[in-house]
Amino acid sequence: MSSAIVRSTLRTAFRGGARFNPASRRSFSAGASAEEEAREASKWEKITYVGIVACSILAVVNLSKGHPHFEEPPAYPYLHIRNKEFPWGPDGLFEVKEHH
Repeated sequence: MSSAIVRSTLRTAFRGGARFNPASRRSFSAGASAEEEAREASKWEKITYVGIVACSILAVVNLSKGHPHFEEPPAYPYLHIRNKEFPWGPDGLFEVKEHH
């Protein structure tokens, strides 16, 4: 299949290559003037700023609300079964316990 593509490309190149047709050029502009584009950009800039402020206010309100605190669960003896001590000591690596 790739050899067919290569042959087709070579044939086109030897025949004079692809001809450039200016009418086939794609225009990416919708015909809008610079003033319209500036107004549209300004509109979306304002929308962005309003969105940032709204999201910030919503975040502050949500984070300032209280959240429930539950009782400490009972120390069940089967939760921390250790048959041998850790190399770094009796507590887990990330556990902080006060030794008196």
